[in-house]
Amino acid sequence: MSIFIIAEIGINHNGDVAIAKQLIDVAKEAGADAVKFQKRTIDLVYSKEMLDSPRESPWGATQRAQKEGLEFSLDEYKEIDAYCKKLEFEWFASAWDLESQKFLRQFNCKYNKIASPMIVYEDLLKEVASEKKHTFISTGMTEFRQIDRAVEIFRSIGCPFELMHCVSTYPMDDEDANLNRIKTLRDRYQCNVGYSGHEIGLAVSYAAAALGITSLERHITLGRAMYGSDQAASVEPMGFRQLVGAVRKIEKAMGNGRLTMNHKEISIAKKLRAHIPFESHR
Repeated sequence: MSIFIIAEIGINHNGDVAIAKQLIDVAKEAGADAVKFQKRTIDLVYSKEMLDSPRESPWGATQRAQKEGLEFSLDEYKEIDAYCKKLEFEWFASAWDLESQKFLRQFNCKYNKIASPMIVYEDLLKEVASEKKHTFISTGMTEFRQIDRAVEIFRSIGCPFELMHCVSTYPMDDEDANLNRIKTLRDRYQCNVGYSGHEIGLAVSYAAAALGITSLERHITLGRAMYGSDQAASVEPMGFRQLVGAVRKIEKAMGNGRLTMNHKEISIAKKLRAHIPFESHR
């Protein structure tokens, strides 16, 4: 089974549909399988005190102005949906509240995503699982008891899912990757496990691909120096093309593990062993 590669646009579009379309193009041209956004109902996700607090941004001087500037409207999501349909390319989004999940439902996306912060939000888990769409569940900032409960909810409702190993630091230091947790999750829950990475560079993602992940998610950006909290932990277009190409090569290189002579080796073996008595290498 081929690794399902997700280009996480998240909020790296900075509230601009034109930038979102450019990032969709990057993902499509690189050979990704889908792009993903994030959807929040600002007044449900954040407190009034937080939203009224100061923050300088391109949209104003408060947290509210910044948060609202990063959210797409219904018309903008309709434009994204139409653009992806035109390209015959999948898109979906992670909802951070119940209203956002209901909002996304109108687009009938093929997949759902539980972001790491939301894995403890049981009402949201039940709402997402009720749709019975294949769901990617990130496991950053969790311990077993929280993952146990999420898996229990999805299995009790009969919703297909896979877990995604994730470390929720932005950017993540390589030494914190703990990629062996991929096997731990797979063994404990007997399910497919992917990797959602926030590191700088590509080496850790390559290693994850070699550990048998079924999905790979990385944030993408037009430029890591752009405004935004996720940009520094994102991959620029050239790097993303390199990532997808290398992951596809790694998939081929892993093989089936059977210990047999490759048919391409037969003639070489005859040539290089010609001086050895036949009985020694039958």
